[in-house]
Amino acid sequence: MLFTTPLLTPRLLLREFEEDDWCFTHPYESDPEVVRYQSHGVRTPEESRDYILRVMTQARETPRHVYDLAVVLRDGHRLIGRCGIRITDPELREACLWYILDRSQWGRGYITEAARALVDFGFGTLGLHRMWADCDPRNPGSFRVMEKLGMRKEAHFRENAIYKGEWCDSLIYAMLDREWRALPTAPVGG
Repeated sequence: MLFTTPLLTPRLLLREFEEDDWCFTHPYESDPEVVRYQSHGVRTPEESRDYILRVMTQARETPRHVYDLAVVLRDGHRLIGRCGIRITDPELREACLWYILDRSQWGRGYITEAARALVDFGFGTLGLHRMWADCDPRNPGSFRVMEKLGMRKEAHFRENAIYKGEWCDSLIYAMLDREWRALPTAPVGG
């Protein structure tokens, strides 16, 4: 499914990436504090550009499994982050969710707003059955986003991954389609 219309929220629009967007993603992707809990390290300008080009290629795949979208302020049209879902198992209709935000925009609820739009898109438009996300337990901002979305904690894996040369734990949060429909913020008939 080609994503042609941006997702709109009260303050944001989520749209496909364009080639020159790397100029706006690179400042936060090169910020050690922003990428501290990401699976990748600080990116060079070339790595930021290559990532955007890879995302643009994935957006044209059929069937589409990755929806990695630019998070843009509607007021001023400034790109401030990205939020995405990847269909991990098409047969089971399952996807994982992720997000990253420019540090200057932390604490304003933007990522929760963007992630809510993608969760709604995943369940309401793509017909997903289950959506999950993971984070490092040392990143309370990330698991708070998951909790605000209505996801429930399913697991705390101990030292299950090595990132940037150290063993790390993972928290797993998830939501089912019926739980999403029961949320007071879910669209009627979604």
